[in-house]
Amino acid sequence: MRLAIFDLDNTLLNGDSDHAWGEFLCNEGLVDRDLYREANDRFYQHYQQGTLDIEEFLGFALQPLTRFPRERLKQLHARFMQECIEPMMLPAAQALLEKHRQAGDFLLIITATNSFITAPIAKRLQVDDLLATDPEEVNGDYTGHVAGTPCFREGKVLRLQAWLEQTGHALQDSYFYSDSCNDLPLLEAVDHPVAVNPDETLLAVAQERNWPVLDLR
Repeated sequence: MRLAIFDLDNTLLNGDSDHAWGEFLCNEGLVDRDLYREANDRFYQHYQQGTLDIEEFLGFALQPLTRFPRERLKQLHARFMQECIEPMMLPAAQALLEKHRQAGDFLLIITATNSFITAPIAKRLQVDDLLATDPEEVNGDYTGHVAGTPCFREGKVLRLQAWLEQTGHALQDSYFYSDSCNDLPLLEAVDHPVAVNPDETLLAVAQERNWPVLDLR
């Protein structure tokens, strides 16, 4: 099966689920609003600029998962989906997924955002599989650390290569859709790179290399 690979945030969604989860925590009073929002916005700006220190960010982003039991986290995420993620859903993105689905392609989301946030979103979008940054768990509880390689920049390529070996899929004739310059390593690895509502850096590269540019908004 041909692979159709998709970034999630600002590609299939009209927004960033990682940043939105931080805002949700602030609005719920579950973290220090001022301090957490300042850091959340700063890390997001660094991501957009292509200068994010992924280890520093994950130390920040995964820590709140350690504060609550799993059932409470599940309840919070259900509300987050309804209040924050559903409004980000893009009909054009869902139509693109359906186009590849009808073509018989294997639909894979690959995202730097952690799997606690993204697994329910991937299920909602009815894709075949998800590669995301995995929070470490011990005895069913989150530790605040990362398990394995963060799914970010070159890490996306490493995680995808491992997944290909495990599943028997291949990159021949594959597509990858993304909005971000951070995804250039993976865009360069596929046969059909597509820029979706790209940032300035990615748009310049796409125009230089004659990559398709889509607007899903």
